[in-house]
Amino acid sequence: MIDLATFNLLGAAEAESTLLACCASPRWAATLAARRPFPDLDALLAAADDAWWSLDGSDWLAAFAAHPRIGERPPGHGTAARWSTGEQSRAAAAPPEVQAAIAEGNRRYEERFRHVFLIAAAGRTGEEILAELERRLGNDPASELREAAGEQAKIMRMRVERMFGRG
Repeated sequence: MIDLATFNLLGAAEAESTLLACCASPRWAATLAARRPFPDLDALLAAADDAWWSLDGSDWLAAFAAHPRIGERPPGHGTAARWSTGEQSRAAAAPPEVQAAIAEGNRRYEERFRHVFLIAAAGRTGEEILAELERRLGNDPASELREAAGEQAKIMRMRVERMFGRG
C-alpha cells in the first residue's frame, strides 16, 4: 500500500514501477504516472481506466503476458505475484477434475488466441472460471482480445484500489 500524496511525489521511474504491480503494460504505467498529481483515488481510477482504453492491442498483450495461467502459480514473490495468488485462491480449491479441465482449456485457448486466458478471478470458483473459459473459446479473435482487455481492466482497477488502500 502507498499513500496517494506520497505516490504523487515519487519520481517518474518509481511511480511507473509502483503502477506495474497493478498492470504490467509499461505504456499504461508511464501514461498514468505522467498524469500526476491526482487529487483523490477516484481521479486516479478514472485516469487509469482512460489510460488503459487508450492503448492498442500490443500494449494489452504485454499486460496479459505478465499473468500466470489460471491454476498456475505466478513467478516471483513480488506484489503482483502475491495478489495473483490471492485472486485465484477459490479456483485453486477446485476439485482435481475441474483443475485438469481448466489446464486443458488454457492450452486450447492459447492455441486459438496466442495469449493467456485472462479473467478477473477474484471470488470466482473453478467451475465458474471453467464455464467462462469454455464460452470465450467461441469468440472470434478480435472480440476475445477486447473481452480479455475488459477483464484486465477489472483486475487493474481492483489492484489500484488495493494499492491505495481501498479494498
